[in-house]
Amino acid sequence: MNSKNGTKFSWEKIKQWPLFLPVVALILVMAVNIIHDAAVGTNPLSFFMISLRQTTTSGSILYGRIVDIINRGSEIAILAIGMTLVVSASAGTDISVGSVMSLCASFMCMMLAGYGVSSTTTLAVPLVIGLLAAIVMGLVCGAFNGTLVAHLHIQPMVATLILYSAARAIGLLLCNDLIVYVRNPSFAYFGAFTGPIPTPIIITAVCIIVISLILKKTALGMYIQSVGINAKASRIAGLNSKLLIFLAYTLCGLFAAISGIVASSRITSADSNNIGLYLEMDAILSVALGGNSLGGGKFNLAGSIIGAYTIQAITTTLYALGVSTNQAPVFKAIIVIIIVVIEAPPFKAFLRRQAAAKGVKA
Repeated sequence: MNSKNGTKFSWEKIKQWPLFLPVVALILVMAVNIIHDAAVGTNPLSFFMISLRQTTTSGSILYGRIVDIINRGSEIAILAIGMTLVVSASAGTDISVGSVMSLCASFMCMMLAGYGVSSTTTLAVPLVIGLLAAIVMGLVCGAFNGTLVAHLHIQPMVATLILYSAARAIGLLLCNDLIVYVRNPSFAYFGAFTGPIPTPIIITAVCIIVISLILKKTALGMYIQSVGINAKASRIAGLNSKLLIFLAYTLCGLFAAISGIVASSRITSADSNNIGLYLEMDAILSVALGGNSLGGGKFNLAGSIIGAYTIQAITTTLYALGVSTNQAPVFKAIIVIIIVVIEAPPFKAFLRRQAAAKGVKA
């Protein structure tokens, strides 16, 4: 009897763990990969294997499917940081992050190559100027969205729809309707390798560590959550809710810029039409999959990061299963529906009623 009650208590405690949903989702994706590898006659443990491979351009580098997932998921993870803050503070999503990524990358490459230049190996301005240009552009875009939401009280999805539609077009104008190639080793570094480790992984780790320290060592995280739970009550308590929402969107723009730098550095170019395409959906899904409520309030940054890499693992798995690039968003949409249903209060209430009914019968 005691053993049964103890087991039940432990299971209930596990289910209430904030990272329960993202960890279970990640385990399920790994299981699908293991089953697929076994079915095609590949070593089932190949998904977890990491090795050092010698290359002609980068020397010895880490190689493996997990490394590839963490590397390729860097942009989503960086975007998920900003999206988590936006969702928590405003109970809304920033659907412009993918387009802002593209705009920041285009502005940076235009600065580095020079206006009207389609391809170059030499930089027109120092690299740091190009990087700062991208970051400033991201901050401006974030501040624009933040002003519309915080000060003009426009619904977040409607407010960010403006840059979702316009940012890529602005990027094309900056690049004179060209794909600007910057084939310079110093620029390519941000999408290449630092020793054997992919540089995007290091950049993502730095972003996560810095924002985590800020949220933990200051009251910013608590203030953002308070505003998201009840903006009016927070204002009465002395918090500047408008400033906090504005700051959340500005930070989201900053992380979109950093993600754009990584994405453009990978391909050493600014492809305005394709950089960040559909990544706003992945970022939102990462937050939801991370166990965070899209209704704002309390958030778990670790959950969003796990969710981001889970999304990338799902994408990689879909491609491995033969799903085309055009079909992959359909499967992601199905996952969104499932998560929304699981997180819906009526569904949770239904599960509680079922659990209570089973307890009465027992």
